[in-house]
Formats: sequence, C-alpha cells, structure tokens
Amino acid sequence: MGISIRASDLKYRYPKVVSTRFAPKFAGSGDREPFNRDDLYEIIPVLEAAMDHLERDDATTLHFMEDLMNQDLPRFLNTRAEVFDFLTGCTKEMLELSR
Repeated sequence: MGISIRASDLKYRYPKVVSTRFAPKFAGSGDREPFNRDDLYEIIPVLEAAMDHLERDDATTLHFMEDLMNQDLPRFLNTRAEVFDFLTGCTKEMLELSR
C-alpha cells in the first residue's frame, strides 16, 4: 500500500529530534533499535508501517493508534518492533470488534 503520513495528519503534536532526523528508522518487525516516543521522526515510520500492515488508510485508525501509543503503551516495550507489534495487535482486535 505504501501509506505516507505527514505531521499534519496526526492527532497530537510531537517534538522533533533534529540530530537523529536522517538516522535509519523503523526497519520492520525484527527491528531491535530503541523507540523514542518523543520524536516525530521515529513515530511516523512506525505508524506508516502499522497502517500498511493493517491495510488501512483512514484517520480513525491512525488516531486510534496514536491514542494507544500515548495513553496505553507500556513503558517496558521499548524497541521499535515491540511498539509495532503492540500497535498492530491492539488495533487488529479493535477492528475485529467493530465489525
């Protein structure tokens, strides 16, 4: 699908860590790099990958995942892969319940 998310698409505003802007970002479900919850440049690639994985392109799903990330994401989940798995798993459950 290849969804592209811009900062203006997001429900919340996030700070930007300019020093790591061009560093490699989310590389898939095996990515063990730490996830920075306070960096727009980290958040967007994970959300894009999650939306692609779920084959969704609607704002409702995107905003639901943002709420999960900001309100429900446990602090012990700290790698990009763990965050991706949490977001896709919870969102998949929500989508199945709403059918």
